[in-house]
Order: sequence, then C-alpha cells, then structure tokens
Amino acid sequence: MKNKNSNIIVMAQMNPISGDIEYNKNKAIETIKKANEINADLIIFPELFLIGYPIGDILTRYSFIKDQLKKALDEIKNITTNTAVLIGFAEENKEKFGKPFYNSVAFIQNKEIKKIIRKTLLANYAEHNDYRYFEPAKINKENRIINLNGIKYGIAICEDSWNDFDFFEKNLYATDPIKEIAPFVDVIICPSSSCTRVKKEQLKHNMMSNISKKYKIKYIYVNQVGANDELVYDGYSRMYNDKGELCAMAKGFEEDFYMLNLNSKNIINNLPKGLELTLNSQKEFSLDYLPDLERTYKAIVLAIKEYFKKNNFKRAVLGLSGGLDSSICAVVLADALGKENIFGIFMPSKLTSSDSENDAKKLAQNLGINFMEIPIKDMHEAISNKFNEIFKKAQNSSFNRYTKSFTQDNIQARSRAMILWGVANEFESTVPIATSDKSELYMGYATINGDMSGGYAPISDIVKTKLFALARWMNENRLQKNAIPETIINKPPQAELAIDPKTGKTLLAEDALMPYEFLDEVIWRIENLNQSINNMMKSKFLYEKKNILDEKTKFQWLNKFFKKLNTALYKWYITPPGPVIDSRSINKIEFKQPIISNINYSK
Repeated sequence: MKNKNSNIIVMAQMNPISGDIEYNKNKAIETIKKANEINADLIIFPELFLIGYPIGDILTRYSFIKDQLKKALDEIKNITTNTAVLIGFAEENKEKFGKPFYNSVAFIQNKEIKKIIRKTLLANYAEHNDYRYFEPAKINKENRIINLNGIKYGIAICEDSWNDFDFFEKNLYATDPIKEIAPFVDVIICPSSSCTRVKKEQLKHNMMSNISKKYKIKYIYVNQVGANDELVYDGYSRMYNDKGELCAMAKGFEEDFYMLNLNSKNIINNLPKGLELTLNSQKEFSLDYLPDLERTYKAIVLAIKEYFKKNNFKRAVLGLSGGLDSSICAVVLADALGKENIFGIFMPSKLTSSDSENDAKKLAQNLGINFMEIPIKDMHEAISNKFNEIFKKAQNSSFNRYTKSFTQDNIQARSRAMILWGVANEFESTVPIATSDKSELYMGYATINGDMSGGYAPISDIVKTKLFALARWMNENRLQKNAIPETIINKPPQAELAIDPKTGKTLLAEDALMPYEFLDEVIWRIENLNQSINNMMKSKFLYEKKNILDEKTKFQWLNKFFKKLNTALYKWYITPPGPVIDSRSINKIEFKQPIISNINYSK
C-alpha cells in the first residue's frame, strides 16, 4: 500500500472510442480500480473521455446519448473511494438558452460527484468545431479549485490554457481562465484531447512551460492517446515544475497508467527522436524533415491501426506500382496490421516498365506481404473499345469532343481501382488503399475512382519531398532495414499513364507539374504564411537558392499551381479519410473551401 501522504497522481492517458460510452465507461472503471488499489490521491482522465473525441454530430443527433452519459457517470461514481477522480464528459445544458451541452469535467470522490467544472474557451478552428455543440461557461474561480490532501488544484480544460495574453501575439478570446485561477492554486490540471501535428510539440511545450514559470506553479497536462478518423492523439501527458522545467512525461503513441509523484523525481519518457530539436525552431520552409520523421511514422502507423481496429477491419489491399507513394503505404500498412494482412497487387499496362515490375516485386519480397501480378492490358482495351463506340455516337450529337483528353490515362487508373475494390468486396474485412500524397492532391494530379479511390488514404497529408525523406528514414530505422529498394527512392516520380511528346518516354510528374521542391514550398507558404502569388513573387524560395529560376518561369509555375488548385477543389471532397500530419491540412475535418470559389490568388 502507498502512503496516503505521498501525493501520487495517476495520469490516465487512455484511448477512447468516439460515441462508445459503454466501452469508455468500462475502461475508466478498470483504470480507477487500479488507482484505488495503490491509494492514489487522484486519477485524471483526458477531456471528454466518456463520450470520446472528436464527437461530431452524434451528440445532437441522438437524444439517448445524454441518458447513456448520465448512467455511465453514475456507475463510475459508485466505484469511487478516497482516491478522487477527474473525468471528462459531455454535460447536458438544462438552461433555456444556449447550446445543448457543456464540455465538462466531473470531480468525484467517495461515491459523490463533488463538483462539475465547465470549459470556458471553445476551440472553433482547424479540426475543432466545439462551439457547434457546447455552451461556453462563465469562469467560476471557486468552482474550478479543488482542495485535496492539503493541495489546491485549479482545473483548466484543454483550450482554457491556450490564451495567455503575454505568450500569444494574437488572442482568440477576451478571457484567460489560467490568469483567473493560477494565483490561487498550487497546481494547474489540464485534461486535454490535443492531436499531433508538425511543430505542435514546440508550441505546446513552450506554452505550458511559460504558464508554470509565470505563475510559479506546477502544471499537469493529461492528453488523450490513439486515433479517431483523421485525428491522431500522441499522448505525452506531462508535468512542469514551478520553474517551467519539464519534470515528468508519459509515453507517446500508447496508453499509459502513469503514477506521478508531486514531490519526487519522475520518469521523463522521450519524445520521438529529433523532435526536441524543433522546440525553439523558427517558422521557415526547410527540406530538413529529419526532426519530424519518427513522429510522422508513428502517427501514420497508429492512425492505420486505430482506423482498422475501431471499424472492425483487418486487411488492406493496394496497388504496388514500383513507385514511392505505394511503397511507403505498403511499409506503414505492414507495420500497422502485420505483413500477413497486406495484399499488394502489381497491375501493369502497356506503358509499365520492367523496372517498375522488378521494384514492386522486390518491395513485396522485402516486406513479406502477399503479392500478385494482374495485367490490365485486356481490361484497358475492352473498356477503350466500348468507350469509342459511345464517343462516336455522342460526337454526332451536340457534344463537343476534346482534341486532347485524359480518358486513356484514367481508364488505366480506374481499371486498377476496380480490381482493388473487387478484392476488398470479395474478401472479409478488407479495405482498398488510396495512395495519393498531399502534393498530388493540391494539384489534382490524381484520378477520381482511380488512384484516389479507396477506404483509407495514409499519406494524403504528406508532401512528396517529405515522403522521400520518410522512405530513407524508414530504411534506416525500422527493425527490417532497407525494405524500400534504393531504385524506387532514386527514380523520378511518374504515373506511367501517358507518353511525353517531347521525350517519347513516359511522362514524369515534375514535367507535368513543376519541381516538387518548389511545389511543396508553395503549399507550405499557403498553409503557414497565407501568401498570394504576389507575396511569393517577392519571396525567395529555397529552390531559388540552389537553382537558376527567372521571374517569368517562377510566375508561370505559380499561376499553374493556383489554376490547378482551383480545378482540384472538388477532388478534395472525394478523398478518403486519412491522418492529419502537417501543421495545416486540406483534410475535410479541417479545411473547407467552397468548390465554387472564384478567388483572385494574385493579390
């Protein structure tokens, strides 16, 4: 038995399932009983743990949810002892006015709900849509302070911590809950559901450290872990001391029953290798992706595991082209689901090179995944012949035919997708994988119902230049080294769908678009600096520091980019779900731009 004066606090870094209140309740009860056994002072669960996060419209669509939540909270209350519990849930708003729920935390001890603390600041940006469901609560300083065994704890639920007037250049809210409660407590507790992104650890670390140092108090952050749909939660629950120093950290990308001692030395688990290098880095585009590659890999693998497990899927089928994107997808799928559950299919057309065939086979052999070759030449010819009949008849009507079209390219891509969907339909619990990357999606350089088609898109938020770096990192850092053949990493990206009239060879992606190094910086400048064509013309790109680029070509590339972006908007809505990885995303959970949007990007 632990001494009751030892100030043991359990950070219950747990993985809920959105909407599965019964599952989340049972998980909470099991974990609370564990904390009871060690006589912990307090156990803290993440924000909205009982309902799971993200929630979506299930809160407001189904009236029975509030009754299920009340019942679950009562069951949890009845198993509590002297070990206090802080658990997040959606509390029904019974007032006449306001949104239907509060984002709340229940403070429970000895079979009694002693307090309910409501969140004040509701995130309504990026992936967050909290104000759609929750009513912001007025700050009640007394209600937010918990006295437990001689220590005063102040409760700030997730976003309540994110509005320090000195730390942020621009504040989203007029109120700072931390400022209202920190001067009156010994410790701030922040139950959170905060997803992982590029550079977010930098912001989070500095912000929490600043709060601790500024108010000379300890700060405890308990984060959700796991993944739900597009959002990946990395955990890394932690504590800072009154000097702003990190003095405890739970594991990342997995559940952790972390026993935190307020007065003694604690374990500080490591961040993904290299991520600590970004804690004070500046905001600029770089091709040095190394500090973020382990985090990216872990986030994708966890996202796949969770998407398949929580949806009762087991296997994945994907087309192996011998190219970079499908190879990376095959690796992360094998690592997430097991090599025996991956089916790679090489589907050559008349334009497919023998090098691509050799590379696809070698990759499958290296990974030990299931592999099959299915040529699509006959399928392509049969569909082309049928289409030609249709086109001749349509041409005699009022339809005007293109002098040049992408029909033949798309027939190949869609023939392959049909095979993948056929396998998925025929074999139990199998999902076809879309292998498009972020650079291609921005440009619309992907085929609807072709390579864009699938039930999950693992790399849809990763640009091409980062994928090259990730491939090399995985070859060096996975248990099985060099799974991706060097020939795949070294070859120029190409879809092998069309012939370039200038060279007589298959069209290279960069010839159809522009150099990826330039293209990816355009994406970065849009998402991080909100720049227009004029802004970018005045800025010096990293590409320009290494290559000669005249203003005319630069302007042509930028115009081409934004023209293609405009015509790609409708494709973004059709892209399958995939994990948010980058600092900003065009993933549907985050970014919404009307398809009909005639924007002048040059201003």
